Amino acid sequence: MKFTRFTLTAALALGLGVSAHTATSEELSVATFLPPQHHTNTGMFTWFAEEIEKRSGGSLTMKLYPAGQLGAGPVQQYKRAVEGVADITFGVSGYTPALFPKTMLAILPGTSETADQSTRAIWDIYEDHLADEYEDVKVLAVGTVAGNLFAATRDVSTMEGMKGVKIVPFAAMTTPIIEALGAVPVQMPVTEMYTGLSTGTIDATTASYNNITQPWNFWDVSTYIVENVPSTFAVTYAVMNKERYMSLSDEHRAIIDEVAGLPMSLELAKSFDGADERSKKIIAETTDKNYEWIVVSDEERAKMDAAVAQGLDAIFADYEGRGIANVRDIYGALNR
Repeated sequence: MKFTRFTLTAALALGLGVSAHTATSEELSVATFLPPQHHTNTGMFTWFAEEIEKRSGGSLTMKLYPAGQLGAGPVQQYKRAVEGVADITFGVSGYTPALFPKTMLAILPGTSETADQSTRAIWDIYEDHLADEYEDVKVLAVGTVAGNLFAATRDVSTMEGMKGVKIVPFAAMTTPIIEALGAVPVQMPVTEMYTGLSTGTIDATTASYNNITQPWNFWDVSTYIVENVPSTFAVTYAVMNKERYMSLSDEHRAIIDEVAGLPMSLELAKSFDGADERSKKIIAETTDKNYEWIVVSDEERAKMDAAVAQGLDAIFADYEGRGIANVRDIYGALNR
């Protein structure tokens, strides 16, 4: 009898040991170049942390390393995920466009006007057209921020006013569009644009509503804020080291799979659109700034759209010359 009791106790202990091993606590490191208060951290990554902890009963968590703590600057973020410097990284596709040529087509002006619309369009075509660009990682999110304003020190609300303007686009690949508008593209990170506008190094920059107010405060160094311009987008991503993902238990991988893809991408878009909505409210309530807000007329917008179409043709021809023969089909699918 004593032997039986010992055997049952030992079996129970063994069973608990196996169960504990299956639910081993895991903490995922998350590297971003953005400051802690940025809305991708307070929005998408906060949502992600809460979801994985809740679904795992606390056995799967994450730790955020903001402001480049695991490596300075945004350019190497994808590489850091591939090499396992961090389990998860957040980055901007435009900093390494050669890695994501088809994804970069989501940057171009089209039918989308908000981050939510553009992000949904990306995921509508992801499996058919984009998935092969992310084979080295586990994709958690791919989403966008909309650039639908010009912040400027010159009136760029007309095609005539655009002539010769030094403007920062959302990505270098839009250079043919900027040139078709009559402007001169200047590449510059967002961290330098405030100074660029204040010193005259640039005359204008593509912006979101959130760029106008804190934390970027373009309204302090802009004479004009111009609305109703062709929207362009910055594509961003959150990706996970593939080996780290595969090292997780079946239970934890299933949780990652449940939140990854469109759900997390929409949280990313929500963080950008939400920041824009908050900034719109601040803009409407603030009366002590010295810029002029201009809405481009329908006539001038039609001229801009015609120039955009001309620029798109040049971009598509470049893609076709590089062997991406179905570029027009991919762009059409993104904008159907």
